[in-house]
Amino acid sequence: MSRPAAKKPEYQKINKDLFVLTYGALVAQLCKDYENDEDVNRYLDRMGYGIGTRLVEDFLARSCVRRCHSYSEIIDIIAQVAFKMYLGITPSVACHNSSRNEFSLILDKNPLAEFVEELPAGRSALCYCSLLCGVIRGGLEMVHLAAEVTFLQDRLKGDSVTEIGITFLKKLDEKKYRRKK
Repeated sequence: MSRPAAKKPEYQKINKDLFVLTYGALVAQLCKDYENDEDVNRYLDRMGYGIGTRLVEDFLARSCVRRCHSYSEIIDIIAQVAFKMYLGITPSVACHNSSRNEFSLILDKNPLAEFVEELPAGRSALCYCSLLCGVIRGGLEMVHLAAEVTFLQDRLKGDSVTEIGITFLKKLDEKKYRRKK
C-alpha cells in the first residue's frame, strides 16, 4: 500500500476588511481606556512588537529569502516581500544618510487606515498605525537587528504621504556572514 502524499498546511487568510475594521475597533477602545494619546501609541507599539516577534518565523518560512548583507537589502525585503505578503502593498524606499542606516518606507496607501478619514476630535497626538512600527521593530529584533522605527509623516494628520522611518542602531558585522573558504 502506498501512503498518500503529505499535504502542505494551508494558511487561511483573514479577510482584509475584517482585519482593518477589527483594528479600528481596537484603537477606538484604547482611546476610551486611555486619556493620553502617548499611552495609546505605546500600547499599539507594544502590541505590534509582540506580533512582529511571532510573525518573523512565519515570514522566514514562507518567503524563502536569503541572508541579507546590507541594510538596504533588508529594507528592500521588508518593502517588497513582507509588506506585499501581509498587507498587499509595496511601499517605496528612500535612504536618508551616507552611512546607509536610515531609511524610509513611503506608503501611498495605508491598509490599516483604509476606513479612517480623520483622527478623533482631541486626539491630534494619536499615531493610529503605531502597530506597524512595533511589528517592524519586533521582527528586526528577532533577527538580531536593533532599530528605531517611527512614523515621520501620516496622511491622517494631514501629510501628503504616510512615511515610516527606520534607523538601524548597530552596524551590521559583514565579516560575520562571510563564508570561510
